Amino acid sequence: MVRHEARRSLKLSADADRGRRYDVRVTDRLAFTRAISQSIARCELTHLARVAIDVDAARAQHAGYERALADAGCRITRLAADDDMPDSVFIEDTAVVFDELAIVARPGAESRRREVPAVAAALAPHRAVSAIAAPGTLDGGDVLVSGRRVFVGSSGRTNAHGIAQLRALLEPHGYSVTAVPVSGCLHLKSAVCVVGDGLLLINRAWIDAAPFDRLTLVDVDPSEPFGANALRIGDTVIAPQEFDRTAARLRAHGLSVHPVPASELAKAEGGVTCCSLILRGPAKAGHDVGKADTDGGSVRL
Repeated sequence: MVRHEARRSLKLSADADRGRRYDVRVTDRLAFTRAISQSIARCELTHLARVAIDVDAARAQHAGYERALADAGCRITRLAADDDMPDSVFIEDTAVVFDELAIVARPGAESRRREVPAVAAALAPHRAVSAIAAPGTLDGGDVLVSGRRVFVGSSGRTNAHGIAQLRALLEPHGYSVTAVPVSGCLHLKSAVCVVGDGLLLINRAWIDAAPFDRLTLVDVDPSEPFGANALRIGDTVIAPQEFDRTAARLRAHGLSVHPVPASELAKAEGGVTCCSLILRGPAKAGHDVGKADTDGGSVRL
């Protein structure tokens, strides 16, 4: 795994939301994030009891997450929040992005479908965009990509129609799509995530490891069942700092781990993969990746 250094440069740009200034790292990776809604306490919950969320603390942790994305070589574009969209910070669930195309999701929770149009508009300048249609449902958190193999969680949020549509969209581009039953957690990537080439981090207590038999598996520490959600960007793995035993296991495999605080968003059943959409490689023909393409403003860290 090689971090792309040659195309980086440093500039200064204003944070459109807060008027602060950050270093810009201009790279061939673009990360879309979304600001935290003031109404996040009304988020959808499936497996966790509702507890109080400190919005200011959550926003501080989210800012640290965006800095980690920048440190890993991403240029950040943050979409605006909306008080009618409590879960909108979890932008991953609204789309799945490949080098060849972006697929706009149809979230399994009806309340989250209003999040999709702004994300589709932001992605359109960078990728050809397709969409999952009714009766299909698909959450991006259920889609795990390892090379040309795509694993899709068959969960409470993603149904067979959505998986079939995803397969029809991806197979012409040379991807295989495998459905994986999910019952012990919210999404597939709550239980298993890519952390390297052919290398997965997994909580076997929540997911059957059989579909991943041709891949190398790193088990979470048994005391940290939520530790399987980690975000690989180049040669860096962004992981919640709360799971230091699992991070030690990743480092033992030679991985570079960037810990970030994630305790407040975890109360909303969110993890580190949930809070970004990562685009890599060339942009859609005729488009300059260096431009901001959202009405929420560009945050360049």
